[in-house]
Amino acid sequence: MSTQAAVFAFLFPGNAMVNSLLATAYISIFPNLLLYFVPPDIDTSSLNTLVSFAVGGLLGDVFLHLLPHAFLGEHHDEHVDIHYDEHKNVLVGLGIFAGLFFFFVMDKSMRVFAGGSGHDHSHAHKKDDDAHAHSNDVHHHDHTELRARNGGKETKETTTEAVVAKPPIDSGIKLSAYLNLFADFTHNFTDGLAMSASFYASPSVGATTAVAVFFHEIPHEVGDYAILIQSGFSKQKAMMAQFTTAIGAFLGTIAGIAIEEFTRSGSDVTEKLALSHAGILGTDLGWGDLVIPFTAGGFMYIATVGVIPELLEVTKNVKKDFRQALSEFAAMLVGLAMMTVIAWNEASA
Repeated sequence: MSTQAAVFAFLFPGNAMVNSLLATAYISIFPNLLLYFVPPDIDTSSLNTLVSFAVGGLLGDVFLHLLPHAFLGEHHDEHVDIHYDEHKNVLVGLGIFAGLFFFFVMDKSMRVFAGGSGHDHSHAHKKDDDAHAHSNDVHHHDHTELRARNGGKETKETTTEAVVAKPPIDSGIKLSAYLNLFADFTHNFTDGLAMSASFYASPSVGATTAVAVFFHEIPHEVGDYAILIQSGFSKQKAMMAQFTTAIGAFLGTIAGIAIEEFTRSGSDVTEKLALSHAGILGTDLGWGDLVIPFTAGGFMYIATVGVIPELLEVTKNVKKDFRQALSEFAAMLVGLAMMTVIAWNEASA
């Protein structure tokens, strides 16, 4: 047994149901515990590098594990015949689109209700810095204008008035924070679905998906933690809020287990309804088989639409941006390489 297989066997020793719950515990508890050691003002460039690594891991899981399994299934016999079914492929493709579309609807809805602030992780600090700089410019402009009106004579009254003048506080920040928590809860719910669907597909797919989600959750939780701190939460309340959203992952796992057990059940009820035998629209796909494509579509949206556009932003400092870009490229390739090694070792086992 290889070292990788031994580690996975140690971490996931039970059946699909037990392993799904264990994986959900791993991805929910440990990243949140790490928040205790994270400073609220974490450097944006460091967070972006960590996010790039997570993107490489997520996309590696999508293209090396989830999509191959969704279209070809899990085969251990080298001489197995693969039957091509175009109708099945269409349904799998629709499942992928459904996952991507679901996250688009959720993301767009959060932005609408939050007044356009969206679900931003890595650039929360940059926005605060820009706002502070803009505030200083406004104060300086008002101060200069007041001096001009007084013929260049600066009075105590005008100076005080210029210093006191401040932009109104954004009353939507608090609402945005709570909407962000709701989005995290929904996001964690889909992570739970992914855990159950992956382990019911096969132990190897489950283990690799757990690894990818785990490394994605670390920068995800750190970014959300920073948003909550900047929205007025204390460090303790922010950590408790993040732990609360982790409940969504366990609910998603339980829901996924229920779906898998129901579709795989041989009870009289399912036989009468012909859900597990006839499949969807005459194919051999059950509803539980579409959770993996749905998960793949969701991961694709998170990585490409939800995260990469933020990584494309620059500070207009060419030297600094060039160094940051190289670190992000390297981190993403390391994340992909990690998933490639795991997939290659599984194929050789």
